[in-house]
Amino acid sequence: MNDQSHANDSTVRILLVGEREVGKTSMIYSLVFEEFDEEVPAKFEEITIPAEVTPVNIPTVIVDYSAQEQSEKDLYEELQRASVICIVYAIDNEVTIDKISTYWLPLIHQRLGENHSIPIILVGNKSDLVEYSSIDTVLPLMNQYKEIEICVECSAKNLDNLSEIFYYAQKTVLYPVTPIYYPEERELSDNCKIALKRIFTICDLDNDGILNDLELNNFQTYCFDSYLLSQTLDDVKYILKSIIPDGVSENGITLQGFMFLLTFFIQRGRHELIWIVLRKFGYNNSVALDDQYLYPNSALPTDSFFELSPKGYQFFTNLFHKYDKDQDGALSPNELTSMFTIFDLEQYPKWFTSESYQRIVHTNERGWITLQGFLSIWTLTTFIDIRQTLKYLSLFGYMFVSGEKSQISALHIIKDRRMDQYEKQTARNVFLCNLVGPKGAGKSCFMRRFINKQQKFTNLNQQRSSSSSLLDNNYNDYVINTITVYGQKKYLIIREIDVINVNTLLKTPELFCDVCCMMFDQSDSSSFQVIAKTYMKNFHNTKLPILLVASKKDLTQVKQNYPLQPDEFCLTNKLTPLHKFSAINEINDSSGSGSSMIAANGALEVYEKLVTMAAYPNLNKLVHLLLVKPTNSWLARNMK
Repeated sequence: MNDQSHANDSTVRILLVGEREVGKTSMIYSLVFEEFDEEVPAKFEEITIPAEVTPVNIPTVIVDYSAQEQSEKDLYEELQRASVICIVYAIDNEVTIDKISTYWLPLIHQRLGENHSIPIILVGNKSDLVEYSSIDTVLPLMNQYKEIEICVECSAKNLDNLSEIFYYAQKTVLYPVTPIYYPEERELSDNCKIALKRIFTICDLDNDGILNDLELNNFQTYCFDSYLLSQTLDDVKYILKSIIPDGVSENGITLQGFMFLLTFFIQRGRHELIWIVLRKFGYNNSVALDDQYLYPNSALPTDSFFELSPKGYQFFTNLFHKYDKDQDGALSPNELTSMFTIFDLEQYPKWFTSESYQRIVHTNERGWITLQGFLSIWTLTTFIDIRQTLKYLSLFGYMFVSGEKSQISALHIIKDRRMDQYEKQTARNVFLCNLVGPKGAGKSCFMRRFINKQQKFTNLNQQRSSSSSLLDNNYNDYVINTITVYGQKKYLIIREIDVINVNTLLKTPELFCDVCCMMFDQSDSSSFQVIAKTYMKNFHNTKLPILLVASKKDLTQVKQNYPLQPDEFCLTNKLTPLHKFSAINEINDSSGSGSSMIAANGALEVYEKLVTMAAYPNLNKLVHLLLVKPTNSWLARNMK
C-alpha cells in the first residue's frame, strides 16, 4: 500500500496568500528557477510540479494569489479549492504580521467555517533582512488556531528554506498534525488514542496486553516493510523503560509504551510515521475509518450468495480463541465485551447482547456463546448482510492477521442458486429455510429445538418488515446451526414467517429461500387448512423444495378441517411425505438404555431432511452417493 493511498486528494494544491510586497511571487519564482530576480510580475501563473519530482511522490499545484490582479471572489474560490494555505508575511514588517490575526485568519474562518479542516502554514519571508526570528511572535497564534500546523521562515532572495516550505506544505496535507496531536497538552488527540488502541489490540495476537518481539516485528513489517533486529528492539525497550517504566514489561512493550513511542515521533517532527501506521489500518485524514477500507470497491456481484471461505472461518476461529481467556470453549459476557472494547458503542453488532445471540445460535448451559455459535452467527451475518461482515473483518484486523490486501479472500462468492440447479450441483454450504405457518403451530419451539434451547422466547417477529430486500437483517427473525450431511458440515438458517391471512399472497422476501418448511399443529383441527391454502396460493407448481411438518406429535392427532388430510395432500401434490415432529423429548430414559438419544435423533432428523432437500434438489441424480457408503440418513432410507 502506498503511504499516500488514503490521502483525501490525489493532488496537493498549495495556495499562497498574504499582504502585498511580502514576497509570495518571489518565493515561487526562486523555487522554480533557482535564482532570485528583483523584478517579478504581480502574480505568478499557477504551476504544477509532477509527482516524480516531489519528495512525497504526489502531483503538487502552487497557486499565487494577488489582490492587485484578482478579485475577492477569486480569493474565495481559491480558498475553497486549496489543500493547504500558506499565509506569507514579511519578517521585517510588523503590519503584515498583525494582518495574519486581524484579517487573514478571520477571513478563512468566514469562508471555510470555524471548524474547517484545511491546514495552514505561517511563512515568514525575507529572513535575509533581519538578524532575529519572528517565530516567538507568531507562535501564540498556533495555540489559538488549531488549524495552524507549523510556523517557518525563509528567504526568497537567498533561496533559503524554500524547498522545505513547500515540502512542509505537502506534508501538512498528507500527514496533518492537528487530527492526531494536541500541541498545548503535548499529547495524542482522543481519536488518535482510540485508533492506536485498536491497532495495538489487533497486533497483540495472544491478547496478553503486551507486544512481544515477534508481534512488534509483525507490526513493523506490515507498516514499514522492514524488520527490526533483536539488538534494535532491546535498545528501544531499554530507552523506553528509562523514560516510562510502565511502558515496558518483561515480555515486551505495553500499550502505554506503544502510545509513548508514537507520541515521541510526533514531537520530533516525524508525524508522517504515525500517519503511515494509521493509514495501513484504514484511517483517513480525520482519523476515522475510511469507507473504502471497510467496504472495498471490489464490486460484489448482486446475483450471488456470500459465505465465509476457509480463511474467513479460520480468522473468526482464531478471534474466538484469542478472547476465550479461560479456554472453556465459550465466551462469557465479559470476554465478549472485551472483544469489542476497541470499538465505539456504535460499532457493536446487532446481535451483541446475550438476549439476542441466545435466541439465534448455540450456547452452553450458562447461555455463553460457544465456538459453534460464534461461527454460526458470522455465517448468518455474511448470508444476510455482507457489508456487516466486511466491516467487522476490517475492524478486527483481517488484513493484518492474514496478510491479504482486502477482506474479499475471507469470502466464498457463489453464483445464483438457479444456476446451481441448472448445473445439477452446488458449491454452497449455507442454506435458508423459511418456516411458514399459522400462529400457535409450534414454529418457535421448532426453532428453539434446532439450537438446543429449552427456554421459551417471546416472539419478536409479529410486525414483519415492509422492506423490499430479500433478506432483512433483523437477527431476531433467524436461528442458525450446523447439520452434517454425508460427512459434510452444512449451515441451516431458519427464518420464521407467520401466516396472518391465507387470502393474501406472501411477499417476495417471504418466498425467497432454498427450502420451505410448512408447519401446522396436528392437535388443532383448523391448523392444516391454513398451510394447505397458503401452499396452493403461493407454492403450487413451483420447483422449490417443500416439506410439510405436523408439529406436536406428542399430542392427540385430530382430523383436519380440509377436504384432503395432510398425508393425502402430500401425495396428491407430489410432495415429500409428511414429517411429524415434537420439540419435547417424550421418552424419559431413566433406564439408561439410550432412548433419550433416540428421541433426540428423531427430532434432529427433520433438520437433516431440510438441509438435504436444499442441498440436493435433484434427488434422482444423487443415487451414486448412496452407493459409496451405506448410511442411516433420511435420504438413504427414502432412496432404497
